[in-house]
Amino acid sequence: MKVTLRQRKKNDKISLYLDYYHKGKRKTEYLRLYLTPNPKTKTEREVNKKTKQLAETICAQRQIEIQNGIYGFQDIEKLKGSFITYITALAEKKNTSSGNYGNWNSMLKHLKKFCPTDVSFQDIDKSFVERFKEYLDKEAIGRAGKQLSQNSKYSYYGKFSAALKQAVKDGILKVNPANGVEYFKQGEPQREFLTLDELQKAVNTECELPILKNAFIFSALTGLRWSDIEKLIWSEIQHSKEMGYYIRFRQKKTKGVETLPISDQARNLLGEKGNPDDKVFDGLHYSAWSNLKLQQWMMKAGITKTITFHCARHTYATLQLTLGTDIYTVSKLLGHKELRTTQIYAKVIDDKKKEAANRIQLDL
Repeated sequence: MKVTLRQRKKNDKISLYLDYYHKGKRKTEYLRLYLTPNPKTKTEREVNKKTKQLAETICAQRQIEIQNGIYGFQDIEKLKGSFITYITALAEKKNTSSGNYGNWNSMLKHLKKFCPTDVSFQDIDKSFVERFKEYLDKEAIGRAGKQLSQNSKYSYYGKFSAALKQAVKDGILKVNPANGVEYFKQGEPQREFLTLDELQKAVNTECELPILKNAFIFSALTGLRWSDIEKLIWSEIQHSKEMGYYIRFRQKKTKGVETLPISDQARNLLGEKGNPDDKVFDGLHYSAWSNLKLQQWMMKAGITKTITFHCARHTYATLQLTLGTDIYTVSKLLGHKELRTTQIYAKVIDDKKKEAANRIQLDL
């Protein structure tokens, strides 16, 4: 089985790549090494010479690796493992974060549709990665019966790529087959939120899961993420004469320690204080069932928007800005590292103002 070093003209350079057959399939590996055509100076000739020597060295190494049957892998037994089982286990590790866990599970469902029979790590090469990306882009259908949104494509492919990176860290793959495959571009994020009137309607409406309702409203009053609410313990809820009630906690997402002032109303929502190490929202779990109950609660309140738990945080941000809190303060309250993250909410408010301005129309 011979590995051949080939050249291909690309723009004003000559691209070097390897051409070979592996398991009966033709493989092309671009080295990202380039020659200058018709070198005119001594420097150009010297650079060409060294570049070609490097390419020839890589070519020889690939030849040895293929002959030894270890190309791209450190352990042939690990290579035989199920890729689907591996990703399923990764998804389970993410179950402490509602949005993250949902994205991993959704990606896994699409991966299973793409390849109905189980696949091993032996089957995962650059061609497989490109074909799965093409499937997400052109064929995959979302829950609404439509093609995936740009952000869904971006998110699912990101999780797929993250799984491959983790497999490299775990010593299953020697190289990441997604290297060199272009990511989807992220679309403009849609930040669904409740108006103050809608939030009040939700407060006044009974939910089948009371703990879910309390947690959602608490998030809308404080801006806390699901991951931080789920792990919140009573010792983190503190009080001082100067600050009033506040939460002293470590953000799960950023790992940063935060001090977040909360209103008396938010504190009163929690009821009687428990033991220091007890969870404030004991029994709160993320699941498809709780997502369904959340949406049913909203519908019962007359809210037709598609609302997820994270929308409570969006609600907090947009209400703070709408009610006049300056963007720098809101950014700090949300625990954002960069102001531009908060500015997304400001843009939502500006769009709503523009929409409202155009509602008054006269027959002139």
